[in-house]
Amino acid sequence: MKIGDKIPEFLGTDANGNEVKASDFAGKKLIIYFYPKDNTPGCTAEACSLATGYGALKRAGYALLGVSKDSAASHQKFADKYSLPFPLIADTDTTLNQAFGVWREKKMAGRTYMGTVRTTFIIDEQGVVKHIIEKVNTKDSANQILELGI
Repeated sequence: MKIGDKIPEFLGTDANGNEVKASDFAGKKLIIYFYPKDNTPGCTAEACSLATGYGALKRAGYALLGVSKDSAASHQKFADKYSLPFPLIADTDTTLNQAFGVWREKKMAGRTYMGTVRTTFIIDEQGVVKHIIEKVNTKDSANQILELGI
């Protein structure tokens, strides 16, 4: 996915088992943030930053979705533990990760593996990608988005 691309209609299933579609957000700006794993330090910091800034994001006209390959049950526990006020999509087969181009080869501690590259997509009211944040500030991601002024 790159700037100017239209996002897919089917986005996945949230932690409550509800199908999430792009058309659910028609007429709203949408933030879709991809993160590697529930309950890890960076991912928790990012989710909590977005939860803290959620009111400001909503006032700026944004809806928000988080996506990782964790299960719906894992997402539910994560959302409950940190009182996350936005849906988390369980992309267990990495279909959405692949569609957005964030499922890539990664290296850590000398080993190579496939994983989610932390990335945030800002989408306009027509479902078109307007901005991509590849260097996410996990501790201040809500402000990082708001400072774009999109």
